[in-house]
Amino acid sequence: MKLLFASLALVALPVMAAEPTLYGRYEYIQLPEIGETFKAKMDTGALTASLSARDIETFTRDGDDWVRFRPGGKDASNKVYEHKVARISKIKSRADEDEDKDEASVAKRPVIDLEMCLGNVKRTVEVNLTDRSSFNYPLLIGAKALREFGAAVNPARRYTADKPDC
Repeated sequence: MKLLFASLALVALPVMAAEPTLYGRYEYIQLPEIGETFKAKMDTGALTASLSARDIETFTRDGDDWVRFRPGGKDASNKVYEHKVARISKIKSRADEDEDKDEASVAKRPVIDLEMCLGNVKRTVEVNLTDRSSFNYPLLIGAKALREFGAAVNPARRYTADKPDC
């Protein structure tokens, strides 16, 4: 009987999760497959990660969906990359206070699985491709990617991680 109670007591213990690593609102992220390091905005309000891309073109190769693109941003190379598409995301743009629009518009974006390096941590993250040329940061890291990195964000800090070194 004592063994049964001891076993039940162990089951009832809470599982302690590892403490998240604290990053700033902006960090450097290296994309090894592209061979570039980007300034990224760590955005807990966004669900997915987004990479600025231009000349985005989807095509089929051996029965699979692929995408061809050039990295966006003022410092990005002009090299063309091809990557297998993981899925197509539907991003809602809210009508908000525009009374003429009754519903949100939906943009379809190709999503790829891309390896990222933040500090000395490397993870594969889903990234949607879109033109972010009107934004200050060519890479946005959303909540899903932040979870992959075990990250928490302090919006008062910037560039708290060392330069990426994976």
